[in-house]
Amino acid sequence: MSVKAPPTERRLRSAPSKGVGRSAPPWGTLALFLAPAFLLYAIFMVIPLVQALFFSLFEWTGTARGGFVGFRNFGELFGRFPLNEQLPRDLWHNVIFFIGTMAIQVSLGLLFAVLLQGKRYGKSFLRTTYVLPFMISPLVVGYVWSLILNPTFGPVNSTLRSIGLDSLARPWLGDPTTAFPVVILVNVWYWLGFPMLLFAAGLAAIPEDYSEAASIDGAGAWQTFRHVTLPLLTPVFGTVAILTFIRSFNVFGLVWSLAGVDGNPAGATDVLGLLFYRTAFRGGVDAFGVASALAVVMFAIIFGVSMLARWWFNRLEEGLT
Repeated sequence: MSVKAPPTERRLRSAPSKGVGRSAPPWGTLALFLAPAFLLYAIFMVIPLVQALFFSLFEWTGTARGGFVGFRNFGELFGRFPLNEQLPRDLWHNVIFFIGTMAIQVSLGLLFAVLLQGKRYGKSFLRTTYVLPFMISPLVVGYVWSLILNPTFGPVNSTLRSIGLDSLARPWLGDPTTAFPVVILVNVWYWLGFPMLLFAAGLAAIPEDYSEAASIDGAGAWQTFRHVTLPLLTPVFGTVAILTFIRSFNVFGLVWSLAGVDGNPAGATDVLGLLFYRTAFRGGVDAFGVASALAVVMFAIIFGVSMLARWWFNRLEEGLT
């Protein structure tokens, strides 16, 4: 025997909801408020990407557009010296840049978020201190760090010499063995506050009932963190990983201010962003076409890997339910 719902309840169930939810504003109001963001996104993101793809398919003589050449500019990108040697090298540098940044940044960001979670006093001050660097222009950050690491008058080498560690003093940005690791560490320092904030928000969103249930079952603090907290932070790990990957493959200003447009010393710090700049402004009469082809390749890598990573993290999240 089936039980019928009261008439009032049936009317409530069948009544259509307006907007996204019952309390959401009408679609017209949502569109009005979202239109400026979509307009800015189209102007500064969509249109330049479409233009880059369009430019990459034509021959260029300076700023004068020639005939349609199809994928010839892409062939120049992969076959012309020195682009055919610099492109794979710089791509590998970006991969290392992402791996190094991700490993250190996630470890320290999660550590600081956990330490600040139970802190009662000074939490706001410490969070502001960690977040403050990425509010500054990367050009300014790179220039300041280049002064700090200066081999002649920089405070790092001066401090090492003053405490008797002269053998450790070195030209940090002038030595090919130390330049790129130093750039990665500066980038970690610059962006550390961002994953820390995301992890702090993720930790705050986890109900305390889970940790209490784990402690009742006999789990210690480390076991609770490993088997309960970390899996529930999977969405945050996914967001941090994707955004860090995008930033790592778009990095330009910080490396340029630290190592110059040529990725000195001897290309040890060269990345795709610097290669694109040199190709566009030093690449010769057909620079527009080849540089646009490089921009399309960079976008394809970033978009493709980001979508693949999003799919993989979605699968991990579905496995938690």
